[in-house]
Amino acid sequence: MIFENNSDQLKEIGAIYTATEIAQQPRLWLETVSIIESQLDEINSFMERNVKSDTRIILTGAGTSDYVGATIADHLSKILSKIVEAIPTTDIVSNPFDYVDKNVPTVLVSFARSGNSPESVGAFDLLNKLENIHHIVITCNDKGALAERVKEGKQHLLVLMPSDSNDKGFAMTGSFTCMLLAAVLIFDIAQFKENKKYTEIIASQGENIIENGWAHVKQICSKNPSRIIYLGSGFLRKLAQELMLKNLELTNGTIMAMAESVLGFRHGPKTFINDETVVIVLVSQHPYTQLYDADLIKEIFNDKGEHQIIVLDYQKNPMYQTICNQYYSIGGKEVPAVFTALNYVLYGQMIGLYNSIRLGITPDNPVPSGAVNRVVQGVTIHPYK
Repeated sequence: MIFENNSDQLKEIGAIYTATEIAQQPRLWLETVSIIESQLDEINSFMERNVKSDTRIILTGAGTSDYVGATIADHLSKILSKIVEAIPTTDIVSNPFDYVDKNVPTVLVSFARSGNSPESVGAFDLLNKLENIHHIVITCNDKGALAERVKEGKQHLLVLMPSDSNDKGFAMTGSFTCMLLAAVLIFDIAQFKENKKYTEIIASQGENIIENGWAHVKQICSKNPSRIIYLGSGFLRKLAQELMLKNLELTNGTIMAMAESVLGFRHGPKTFINDETVVIVLVSQHPYTQLYDADLIKEIFNDKGEHQIIVLDYQKNPMYQTICNQYYSIGGKEVPAVFTALNYVLYGQMIGLYNSIRLGITPDNPVPSGAVNRVVQGVTIHPYK
């Protein structure tokens, strides 16, 4: 555990909220399962009434909340046998003419930690003007503007996350993973019992990461990198964006970060590597995709320079161990790929926290100037007809 769980030391360096909120996530995942289980009848009823063959499903949020939808959209598309779109609230609000279709029945799924961000409320209000709109609000704040709005309409669905997931720290941690898990459970409600078992497996593995992963994190950051690159394929590319954001937020932009796909990285972004760069690859569980992961890992490992190539793997795979600087495997029983996001993201959060502390930045409030805020400010929502 970081600093042997010394709460006094964590308070002194302004990291108590962030460290605690990272560490408590496995417990919150089990609480999230219990919440969904308590609403099974309500969720089943909503899905039967409102998710038809011609229904458009939009997953939305801003920043980290947007990355929730982006990470799981393809998984939900497979489950539902329909196109599920992840569209940021920031795009919906600024360019509604590109995304709003009044002729198509729509379910808008809003992810929000506080539920008070201007764009989140703006997107909700904009689409709520449609005649054939239904809302699912997944939020960590029962008193937020989004929660209050959806309570007014009985035809909508409100799913409140565990109260402890409403992070007090600047960066979204437990809020991200709980909302991601909740959405996966909701849209695959017919397989709830199986998914509950997968969550229990992931939570157990998460506890092990929290207890023992700090040694890995310290080793990953041992050369004091000035740049971090996260790479992944498929949904892991979308997850890489969240890991990138955690590093930027918690280091106040001091450590530059990038996220890209494994194959896309060669097309220009690879120039971002210098001698002070750590490249972290989130490897796929799929044997075919692993071939591409291994090709790039080997290439970067053999490139000249002092950069480091790190491999994070879910299942232990000897193929990677001799072609990288450091290799870490979560290990354990096989689970559907989307569930592994919960454990991969723990590493990204821990790396961001560790880098923040070593740079002397206060993780709970990494931007004391107020240039960026926990809940976005300064946005004017202009009327749109």
